[in-house]
Amino acid sequence: MTLIDTNIIVDILTRDPTWFDWSAEQLLRARKSGPLCINEISYAELAARIEMEAALQGALSETDVQFQRTPMHALFVAGRAFSRYRRAGGPRLSILPDFFIGAHAQVARLPLLTRDARRYRSYFPDVRLIAPG
Repeated sequence: MTLIDTNIIVDILTRDPTWFDWSAEQLLRARKSGPLCINEISYAELAARIEMEAALQGALSETDVQFQRTPMHALFVAGRAFSRYRRAGGPRLSILPDFFIGAHAQVARLPLLTRDARRYRSYFPDVRLIAPG
């Protein structure tokens, strides 16, 4: 199973001119090694872009992406990682979605397909990232 970052799904749904080809190719590769999934955070981020829940469900079905709940332990790990981020001078005042997604991948020992790996590399170094460059 591979956890998919929201930006990959957005690239596919919007046919992003810069990232569509890369994201589509990586999604196909990941699908060959097992199921694809997103968690509550990505689902909510996608819902902010898609007005009808049925349309979101349809888009996930078309891309063969399943929903998987974030393990409770991952929520704790996300909070601790965010605490380190804030101590290091991170400017955000609320917990970032990336911390929930990264902690989910770490705790569930899932590879993470993303095109924005910087924060994941810094705060979740044990997660196997599928990312550009």
